[in-house]
Amino acid sequence: MAGRGVTAPIGTGPGRALVAVYGLFSLAAGARAAVQIATRFGEAPLAYSLSAFAALVYVVLTVALVRGARRLALGALVIELAGVLVIGTASLVDAAAFPDATVWSSYGKGYLFIPLVLPFVGLYWLLRRR
Repeated sequence: MAGRGVTAPIGTGPGRALVAVYGLFSLAAGARAAVQIATRFGEAPLAYSLSAFAALVYVVLTVALVRGARRLALGALVIELAGVLVIGTASLVDAAAFPDATVWSSYGKGYLFIPLVLPFVGLYWLLRRR
């Protein structure tokens, strides 16, 4: 149990599940973006670039959680949440701008809406562990 003024580790205990999910999403989004950018970037450059950006955010979050970098993790979670909400809304409002899906399109529909739920879980875990 954490004492007064001491913060609890964020990547341990149940936080390991969060690290595992972000690690998996780093690989999934990164591999998908790499293949799309390498083979058909001209078809949907915005969508594929956003998927690569999402993968980068997931990598930063994974590393931040493992290292216990609370402020970096918090910043990355806010960026992730904003990305999911903004890109999710934009992809529904202007579908023509997104001829192919991104990780965050339609609020993560292609990934069972996990990209929408994950930042809320991450924020809850991070703020709860203070």
